[in-house]
Amino acid sequence: MEAVAYSTFRKDLRAYLDKTRDDATPLLVTSKDPSANVVVMNAMDYDNLIENLEVQSNARLMSKIERGMKQFAEERGANHELIEVEDA
Repeated sequence: MEAVAYSTFRKDLRAYLDKTRDDATPLLVTSKDPSANVVVMNAMDYDNLIENLEVQSNARLMSKIERGMKQFAEERGANHELIEVEDA
């Protein structure tokens, strides 16, 4: 993760925001006080991160995922035809 001083970040805000958006890499904005450091990241990446944390913290859902992965590894999967649904 790239790090940049707060003053440099402020001076080149648009460029850093564009780079963070385009490269999908978080940016650490540092301050003299380490407790004031912040991470800037693309909103879609943030949403994805939060969704992954929610899934991983759901024991029931993780159990289903692990069961499915085990079935796949044991080649007990099944192919299904996709159903096309017309927009309402």
